[in-house]
Amino acid sequence: MKNRPMKSFFEEFKKFALRGNVMDLAIGVVIGTAFSNITNSLVTNIITPPLGLLLGRIDFQNLVINLGGTVSIKYGVFLQAVIDFLIIALVLFMVIRFINRLMKQEPQEAPPAKSAELMVLEQIRDSLKKPVI
Repeated sequence: MKNRPMKSFFEEFKKFALRGNVMDLAIGVVIGTAFSNITNSLVTNIITPPLGLLLGRIDFQNLVINLGGTVSIKYGVFLQAVIDFLIIALVLFMVIRFINRLMKQEPQEAPPAKSAELMVLEQIRDSLKKPVI
């Protein structure tokens, strides 16, 4: 009987971990991490080299402020992280915008005209709702 609380704990954890929302979140995190790696590579290897060339052969990785000894502020790495963020945000915005456009429902057709019988029945219903004076 000593194992019962532990078994109950693991059963509860199993229900939690295998719930759809948790699995969706886990998949989203994995895909997000892979997307982040792709974006980091895009910025590091494709965007910043030409940008550094346009700015006078600057390598962002080497932009540092030496504070003395081995202590330095690597603001170039920070600038590259900001560029990464902006590109990720832009691409996510475009993806979400595209998905939202795909998910827009086609305009629904106007409902069919009411039949004469239905109109008469609605008039009777409305007249029965009116208070009697």
